[in-house]
Amino acid sequence: MKLLSVIIGTGFGAGFWPWGPGTAGALLATLMWYGLSLVLSAEWLIAVTVCLVLLFYVAGVWSANTLRSDWGEDPSRVVVDEMVGVWISLLACPQQSIAYAAAAFVLFRFFDIVKPFGVRHMERIPHGHGVMMDDVLAGMYGFFLIYVFRFAVWPLCAS
Repeated sequence: MKLLSVIIGTGFGAGFWPWGPGTAGALLATLMWYGLSLVLSAEWLIAVTVCLVLLFYVAGVWSANTLRSDWGEDPSRVVVDEMVGVWISLLACPQQSIAYAAAAFVLFRFFDIVKPFGVRHMERIPHGHGVMMDDVLAGMYGFFLIYVFRFAVWPLCAS
């Protein structure tokens, strides 16, 4: 069980990347989403992404709680939270759009690093939920900005 928690928690090993493990985890999740966007319809892409968010949230809470005794409360090697957060931002993106996927990645990482408007407060939630929730909120901020740009700003610019 410990090996499974390491695999999940480190985002299939991305968390062992020595230079920015959180960025590596978010990038892996973005590439996974983009790959799915090439083979799934828009509706299925949304459904699968929502399922990934829910599944990896629960698995992330479990793995963070399991690894806490050996690695501490919120170690940088645990990047499943970054994967969930960026998938939330990607929910606002059209399928097969490299530009939107890149924007979701950058916006999520920005909010995850800067931690504005309550994101840092989410870290105070105890244990695994606290590990996950700051990235969930950062992902929601990215989702909101992309959604507003895509459906409110861009149509005005294009007309």
